[in-house]
Amino acid sequence: MSVTPKSENVQIREVWEENLEQEFALIREVVDDFPFVAMDTEFPGIVCRKVGNFKSTSDFNYATLKANVDMLNLIQLGLTLSDEHGNLPTCNTDIGCVWQFNFREFDVQSDVYAADSIELLRQSGIDFKKNRESGVDTLHFAELIMSSGIVLNADIQWITFHSGYDFGYLLKLLTCKKLPETQSGFFNLIKTYFPTLYDIKHLMKYCNSLHGGLNKLAELLGVQRFGISHQAGSDSHLTSCAFRKLRESYFNGSMERYAGVLYGLGVESGQNNGLGLCCSRIRAMLIFAEFGVFSGFAWALVFG
Repeated sequence: MSVTPKSENVQIREVWEENLEQEFALIREVVDDFPFVAMDTEFPGIVCRKVGNFKSTSDFNYATLKANVDMLNLIQLGLTLSDEHGNLPTCNTDIGCVWQFNFREFDVQSDVYAADSIELLRQSGIDFKKNRESGVDTLHFAELIMSSGIVLNADIQWITFHSGYDFGYLLKLLTCKKLPETQSGFFNLIKTYFPTLYDIKHLMKYCNSLHGGLNKLAELLGVQRFGISHQAGSDSHLTSCAFRKLRESYFNGSMERYAGVLYGLGVESGQNNGLGLCCSRIRAMLIFAEFGVFSGFAWALVFG
C-alpha cells in the first residue's frame, strides 16, 4: 500500500539503536516496490581545507572532502523511498514513511566540529545528548544496510542534492575504512554500492532558470517541505519531491545520461557502460561474500 507524499500524509520515523532492526525489516519489505531512494545527511560541517597544488578544482574538492570525512563522524541520515510516481511506502500505517537515522558516534564534548554547523543543527532540534545515549551504532547500521536491498543493487536509483559529502560518509560507514586517496578510487566504490545515482545540483546545470540550494530550488519548483529544515529526514523527503518535479518539468524521456555525476567532483562514474555495470556487479558479489551473505538472495539482488 502507498500514498501520494503530501505533507499532511508523511511520518518521519525516528530510528535509534533500539528500533534499528525493526525499521530495516520494514525497508527490506518495501524496497522492491519503492526503488527511488532519496538520501541526505547531517554532519559536523567542514573543519579543514587542503592546501597545496592540485591539477583541478575537482581534485581540490575531493581532497578536502576526504580530509573532513576521514576525520569526522556522521550525525544523522535520512532516507525517503518512493516509486516512480512519488508515492511513499506506508509501512502498515495510513501515512507515508520517511526514515531518519540518529547516530551515536559524534560527541559534541570532544570531537572536532564547525561551530556554526553544530549551532544550526541545535536550532533545528537535534539532541546531541540523546544521540550519544540512544543513537544507532554505525557498525550495526552497516551490517543491516548491506542486506537491506538498497545498496549493491543496480535497480535502485539514488536521489541526492550536492551529495559528495553524503556519499563520502555513507561509504565510510559501509566500508569501515577511510576514503580512497583518489577520485577514481572513490567513484569505483560509488559504482559498486550505488550503481545508479542522480545529483540534483548537477541536473540544475541543464535547467537555465534554476539556481541556489535545496530550499531555494524547492521554492522555485513550488515543492512543499514537510518537517524541519536541516534535519536529514525532512531534507531527504524534500529532495525526493524536488527530483520528481524537476523530472516532470525539465527532462523529457530518459535521464540516464545525467546519472553517476556528483556536483563539484570531476570523475564520471560511467555506470551506463555495459562493462562498467558488469564490473560493478562482480565487485558487489565479492563484497557480499566478504560479509558472509553470499546466497541466492544476494545473487538475485545483484544480477536480477
